[in-house]
Amino acid sequence: MGRAGSSKGAYHTRSCGLIEPFWAPCGILLRRAALIMSASNKSVTEQTTPFPFKKFLSPKYWPTWLALGLVRLITLLPLKILALLGHGLGMLAYYLGASRRRIALKNIQACFPEWSLAECERINKRHFSLVGQSVFTVPANMWVSKSRFEKRVTITERSHYDRALQEGQNIILLLPHFIGFDTAGFIVSMERDATSMYQYAKNALMDEVVKRGRMRYGGVLIERKAPLRSIIKAIRKGTPFVYLPDQDAGRKGLFVPFFHTPASTIPALGKFAKLGNAVVIPVMSKVKPYGGGYEVSFGEPMADFPSGDDVADTTAMNKAIEAMVRAAPEQYFWVHKRFKTRPPEETEKFY
Repeated sequence: MGRAGSSKGAYHTRSCGLIEPFWAPCGILLRRAALIMSASNKSVTEQTTPFPFKKFLSPKYWPTWLALGLVRLITLLPLKILALLGHGLGMLAYYLGASRRRIALKNIQACFPEWSLAECERINKRHFSLVGQSVFTVPANMWVSKSRFEKRVTITERSHYDRALQEGQNIILLLPHFIGFDTAGFIVSMERDATSMYQYAKNALMDEVVKRGRMRYGGVLIERKAPLRSIIKAIRKGTPFVYLPDQDAGRKGLFVPFFHTPASTIPALGKFAKLGNAVVIPVMSKVKPYGGGYEVSFGEPMADFPSGDDVADTTAMNKAIEAMVRAAPEQYFWVHKRFKTRPPEETEKFY
């Protein structure tokens, strides 16, 4: 057994603005946006380097600076107001975004064939409302003060997680793509360093801001294309690994059922658990109604896992995710083309 990652206890941090004022021909508005954002994240780990302003002074980044500044201004509003604004944005996307609306509805119908069309549409509409809210609440969680963030989150059923830590077990946290998944990552990393994976954003400025936001409480981000030995090494050190493996894996994936439909799935969880000698604990992060904050819950460790069989292990992982989805179906990320890649014997497109 590896040792559990040490708790951070007191946060030894230095005051370092995420984005300091800079002088460039960007105009007054962009300078003010940078100033506003600089006040948003005063607590960063000592390992965080100063923000590389000079890399992003080019005019091609001015629209991104403007967008970030406007979003930052909006996120200063109370969470209930953000939820209301997000609901409006989500409904606008629902009625105007016919393509994504059909994708989400198709996913819901495939996973819940026992539901009527009216019920599927109701869940879909509620889902779009939550997606709209996330446009404001996700950056708000990256910028809000630690004390305010903690007041927004309720943690339930964490006894299994605490027991695994106390016993010195290596831990993989199975975190599906729910609307509020970032909340669970923050909660874990506030207590101790954690490792998670991410994918580069095409916009370099946005990529830099998001990475720093996700690492505001410390931890390590590993790019998805990085060698897997980096992840195994972190798990063996006792650092909890926050893993989100539930998106379409393309032709490199293994086809196992997700609810009632074969889905291309990354068959890596069993390997990580075996090579890292780790227990797998499902984690669910839900958005509370009407801007009431978030609820993060830790489930029981997956039993008899891993088995050593890729198909059995990947199927068991999907079953664990299904159980969480059934508990709050409107909160799962249905707008993703989960069933895009089809088995070779299927000739028709799913969407």
